[in-house]
Amino acid sequence: QVQLVESGGGLVQAGGSLRLSCATSAPTFNSYAMGWFRQAPGKEREFVGGIIRGGADTYYADSVKGRFTISRDNAKNMVYLQMNSLQPEDTAVYYCAAARTTYFVRPKEQTDFRSWGQGTQVTVSS
Repeated sequence: QVQLVESGGGLVQAGGSLRLSCATSAPTFNSYAMGWFRQAPGKEREFVGGIIRGGADTYYADSVKGRFTISRDNAKNMVYLQMNSLQPEDTAVYYCAAARTTYFVRPKEQTDFRSWGQGTQVTVSS
């Protein structure tokens, strides 16, 4: 089981930016695709975006495409979610998740990911 710890959440005004970080304990971090999910109050958890093992490809939900960017540092076992042009509807608890995959696989369903962080709160004020 991979341990994941998110950080970087907080309160930001609409139009602002935040960068979330996710530290992992995976000894073979490069074998994992990583994903970000979010859950707003009263709503189901939803996929935000992902990055394949190795980091050569990223993919996003339509709601964040062009505003959010995922990256990873395989040497540091870290994955990041850069969020720009934040809007109140982006308010949610954001979760980092890990999926052990083969190359070029793009997991995006919650059931694809076996390891999850505890989440970090992002609040966007209008």
